[in-house]
Amino acid sequence: QVQLVESGGGSVQAGGSLRLSCAASGTIFNIRDMGWYRQAPGKQRELVAFITSDGSTNYADSVKGRFTISRDNAKNTVTLQMSSLKSEDTAVYFCYADKILRYWGRGTQVTVSS
Repeated sequence: QVQLVESGGGSVQAGGSLRLSCAASGTIFNIRDMGWYRQAPGKQRELVAFITSDGSTNYADSVKGRFTISRDNAKNTVTLQMSSLKSEDTAVYFCYADKILRYWGRGTQVTVSS
């Protein structure tokens, strides 16, 4: 089992920045991809970004150039640095980690006011 705990959400004005962190614990060996999804009210959960165990990254088109994902394998954390935030970035952000199964955090709210 892998437990994931997100932190760093909050409220910010449009154009501002937030930094989300996700800490993994439990049976953390052989974690492959880690990343972030988000879900806005009334919408489906969507992939925001992910990072592989060797550091390759992938971003949704809507966040390219504004968000940066990083990973510290020694600390078992994944971070999402979000800049130039827009109101449409408002959502609950969920961290995930892939082994044979996918594990999820409980989510952290990000609210961007225009």
